[in-house]
Amino acid sequence: MAYEKFDLELPLKCGVTLPAFLTYKTLGDPKNPAVMIPTCYTGRIAGTMNAFIGDDDAVSPKKYFVIIVGLLGGSESSSPSNQPAPFDGPNFPKTIYEDNIHAQFKLMQHLGVEKLFCYMGYSMGGQQAYHFATLYPDHVQKIIPLASSAQTSGFNWNFLEGVKSAVKASSDFMAGAYTEPVMIGTTAFGRVYSNWALSYEWFKTKAWEAAGYKSSEEYLLSDWEKRLNTWDARDLLQMAVTWQEGDIAIYHDNDYAKALGAIKAEALVMPSRTDQYFRWEESVEEVKYLKKGKLAIIETVWGHIAGGGVGTPADNVFINKEISEFFAK
Repeated sequence: MAYEKFDLELPLKCGVTLPAFLTYKTLGDPKNPAVMIPTCYTGRIAGTMNAFIGDDDAVSPKKYFVIIVGLLGGSESSSPSNQPAPFDGPNFPKTIYEDNIHAQFKLMQHLGVEKLFCYMGYSMGGQQAYHFATLYPDHVQKIIPLASSAQTSGFNWNFLEGVKSAVKASSDFMAGAYTEPVMIGTTAFGRVYSNWALSYEWFKTKAWEAAGYKSSEEYLLSDWEKRLNTWDARDLLQMAVTWQEGDIAIYHDNDYAKALGAIKAEALVMPSRTDQYFRWEESVEEVKYLKKGKLAIIETVWGHIAGGGVGTPADNVFINKEISEFFAK
């Protein structure tokens, strides 16, 4: 599918100026209130938040100008797998959320958007929402972090070390010197990741059956192994490092409460009750410090991924309802 491409010179936090590009698509009339939605970890533009974007959904292109933008390192915008020399492959520089947000703000300006009505995102997308509201507080009215957090916890950081190790330890990764797709490594990555992204309750209730699969093995093979095999190993590692360094407190003297309290935007914070690494308890703490925060917990067995719209139909109805009401305030 062809998308739009925005080229820019991007000074990165690491000190490198990257001749970068953002890949994005827009829906709706640019005259309408703008909603920006970034991709997340192993998420691509085509599959981003589809359960909530549509004429009859909360984020209707009839009402809003929707901007869906690819994450740096996420295979569609500048990434190790697609960046021209001299920053191709293993030469691609480190990128963090701050780099993404500055690039996205430039994209906004390019599109003629002065202020976003809302910045919403799932997982890494939700962390970007917090970072956007921190770095550009006067340019966004509302934020919606779904299954996310303002700060990557130590537990979350270590979970990511585990999935990174599954890739790095594989024989076909070749200590980063691979020239062919890392199939063994990405298969192992998918298996390790899947257990964390779902939940104990998901397996106990055999939730794969409601999703149309005969067994958990069939589901894991289709939705995890084969899907992750389409990803470049360096892109997976690039995004993981960005995720690990997520923390808005660094802009406020490493004071987490102060950072949240400084956010001007209204916030709808939507964790999943069974998320194993973006814990719902963290969201409860965040709402305590946000000036204008509302907590709406997704009661689901689908773990982390329910926040991205791939849980049950009831999960999606709940999320759509909460977003619609939040937009109407």
